[in-house]
Amino acid sequence: MNTEQSVETICESHCPVSTPEGNDSKKGQLKRTPLSKFKKIHSHFKSPLQVLESAKVSPAEEVEELERRREQLDTEIAQLEAEGYRVEELEHHIDKLHEYNDIKDIGQSLLGRIAALRGTTTRDLYAHFGLELDD
Repeated sequence: MNTEQSVETICESHCPVSTPEGNDSKKGQLKRTPLSKFKKIHSHFKSPLQVLESAKVSPAEEVEELERRREQLDTEIAQLEAEGYRVEELEHHIDKLHEYNDIKDIGQSLLGRIAALRGTTTRDLYAHFGLELDD
């Protein structure tokens, strides 16, 4: 008997196997996930998309709610237009916000690279360049 055969013989009777072909009598003893004091790890999966029976509404009720919501939004739009706001102005502001966010992302990326090169934190660089952390 060589070494591989002797190990196989020993493990057949003493080593728990976690493969599907393994010994089913020891399945309850094997746990791959560590225990956690924060949540129940070995509980059943609960889909976030499950809808309770009491929460279901009929299609007619859903249509009514959507119509009420549309009327409410139309009223708000009319009120904003009466105050002098225009859709084109809103689109202009949205474009400017996108541009601002892109520039800010590039600036933060550069600060991160400078911090890495200097071996410091971006927080320290904010102070060095006279920037507020809220910027």
